[in-house]
Amino acid sequence: MTVWKYGDDINTDMLFPGKYTYTCSTPEEIKPHLLEDLDASFAENVKEGDIIFAGKNFGCGSSREQPVVGLKAVGIKAVIAKSFARIFYRAAINQGLLLIESAEAVNAHSKGDKVIIDADKGVIIVGDETFHFPQLPPEIIAIQQAGGLLPYVRKTLKKQK
Repeated sequence: MTVWKYGDDINTDMLFPGKYTYTCSTPEEIKPHLLEDLDASFAENVKEGDIIFAGKNFGCGSSREQPVVGLKAVGIKAVIAKSFARIFYRAAINQGLLLIESAEAVNAHSKGDKVIIDADKGVIIVGDETFHFPQLPPEIIAIQQAGGLLPYVRKTLKKQK
């Protein structure tokens, strides 16, 4: 697992350049362009289970699905940031991408620290320090476990039949 660490105000154009908005729509088309203007090594080196740490206002900018779809598609386990732009936060719920607000964990992380996340208990362990965050509502956990809002709704409807 790799921890990718970025600063404040990482906007949706940094996560996925706007120039590809109308030419890339599938996860496979999106993946090669993730963070290309912020971190050219990201798309080539990101692996399933990696974590992103970031500063405040992560995901600000336009309301496009591609940044979240891409991060989920490459297997990002979670984004831990000081704060998130609300529209990005909602898009992440829809796609089942785990977002955690914890300024303390972000500030405590140093390169090479082992990071463990237990979303059910609301715990992040960074190195030898433990940080608590408010437990996510059961509905959001269920959406994430289902892989996103659409799979969750399909599963829920199937149970009702």
